[in-house]
Amino acid sequence: MALRIASDMKLFDAAAKANGGEVRIEQLAAATGADLLLITRIMRMLVGMGVFKEVGKDTFMSTPLAATYVTGSPLTDAVTHMLPEYFEERGFQSPSDAYDGPFQYAMSSKSHYFEWLESTPKHQQAFNTLMGISRMNRGEEWFDFYPVEKKLRVADTETLLVDIGGGLGHDLVAFKQRFPQLPGKLIVHDLPIVIDDVKNQPSGIEAMKHDFFTPQPIKGAKAYYLRTVLHDWPDKQAREILSNIRAVMNKDSILLINENALPDSNVPLYPAELDMSMMVLSSSLDRTQTQFKELLDSAGLDLVQVWTPKVIIPGSGTLFEAILKT
Repeated sequence: MALRIASDMKLFDAAAKANGGEVRIEQLAAATGADLLLITRIMRMLVGMGVFKEVGKDTFMSTPLAATYVTGSPLTDAVTHMLPEYFEERGFQSPSDAYDGPFQYAMSSKSHYFEWLESTPKHQQAFNTLMGISRMNRGEEWFDFYPVEKKLRVADTETLLVDIGGGLGHDLVAFKQRFPQLPGKLIVHDLPIVIDDVKNQPSGIEAMKHDFFTPQPIKGAKAYYLRTVLHDWPDKQAREILSNIRAVMNKDSILLINENALPDSNVPLYPAELDMSMMVLSSSLDRTQTQFKELLDSAGLDLVQVWTPKVIIPGSGTLFEAILKT
């Protein structure tokens, strides 16, 4: 897919003009007329595949493979995929609306990928199974490398932690087991179809039906927590989610975002592939730390610290700590 899109936007031709020298991402965008973010995401894949080398931040050099995909090369015609049709029609812009992206184009639908899953039980079951497997291999829990007992302190009657989009509450159950004596209420939020399946929740954890695109009902909690939520949504919708949380935060409230974070350069092939999958299914993205900071800033929040486990593996997540913008 990345090869076909790059070929259609004449990216290989643009890179070839450097005659084996360095070329900046901005030069490629200017030469092709393509969106800078889309170029960045395509180049991650091509670097991982060995077609280009990233020699500096947003700076690349062609490998001999790149020359085989310039206009007129027989290999160009050998690479086919439906998605390039979508990008060509949209002027090679990175998708930015979760309800009007590659998935909707391919399915001739205006439904979000998650809505489509709900209507196809076979695919929903496969998705749930995959998510369950990913939980088993996600590595160190966030509260094992974040100073919980120092940062998260409230009275018994106050709300300690709200897990937004937290599914059946697995994260809060693990948190409660790790800190059984920590005072304060624990609340998990998710859609009615999810919360209706919550069974035998441990004492001290409340399951509440809530759509994070609507106003947040819990005001002034010590911490609001999002795990792998924002990567399902492009900036447009992610900003809505964050704005609803910001509106109810106190001056001492904390927002914790637990997500995979891509490096700013030389992204390995597997994370680059995951990012492309998010683009195709949800018009969303796996963000770099810089992109998280920019997103938070646009929603009126300050990124104050980034916490990482000792060993980072896909699924272990980076923890972003944010507060109200001062």
